[in-house]
Amino acid sequence: MTNNMIYNYFEKEFELRFFEMNKFGQASPTTILTLLEETASDHCYSINHSLYDLEKQNIGWVLISGYIEMSRYPIYKEKIKIITWLSNYSLVKGERENLILDKKGEIIGRAKGLWVFFDINKRRPIQILNSIKETWSSCSIESINHNILEKIPPITSQTPIETFIVKHYDVDTNQHVSNIKYLQWLIETIPKDIIDNYFLQSIDGRFISEANYGDTIHSFTKELIEENSFLHTIRTGKDNKICATAKTKWKRL
Repeated sequence: MTNNMIYNYFEKEFELRFFEMNKFGQASPTTILTLLEETASDHCYSINHSLYDLEKQNIGWVLISGYIEMSRYPIYKEKIKIITWLSNYSLVKGERENLILDKKGEIIGRAKGLWVFFDINKRRPIQILNSIKETWSSCSIESINHNILEKIPPITSQTPIETFIVKHYDVDTNQHVSNIKYLQWLIETIPKDIIDNYFLQSIDGRFISEANYGDTIHSFTKELIEENSFLHTIRTGKDNKICATAKTKWKRL
């Protein structure tokens, strides 16, 4: 797939920085998720609907499900390009597609996410503004064939691997824990042998309910039958509410 096949897209270039690297000198998974969201944010800005402008109207975008697949991670000082576009709309939701390309134009990553247009004060979905849909338009091509609507079952174990407290900097402009923080909490539960010898090849996540400042968070992880694959669940400690579920697959370095 090339960007010549895609229309109504937006692209942004990045040069990977030192603090975005892991101990192997490669971009961390949270860096990739951050760059994807930065590109989406700039796409909003490019049509005069920046996230800060939306926030002033007490509205914003909330990710409810997503998938990322990487063939490799970019290294320090490597220049990459992210191409993003909307493949589908409903009244309150939009599906965002992403390709990550190296300087040769080769695809090293693919991602897609389902985003809901959200009333921050009322904490509920609202209809996407016509001015957004008309300006963005869409392209039906998918970055990857993966069902991000399929339910990921929660872990029923009562023993969390890690426990965290939601701090001020864990909360985003939508006044709840950011999805990037969920990824960090999830990775903290992966066995050290996997972290030391494998890279995160794919993550499939579902965001089910909100976590807020001051909440205690329990992170559960269970190894699956499929080799180097894990099931994850994030719950609040107070009421055992499920905040997120995910599956990860890891590949040897």
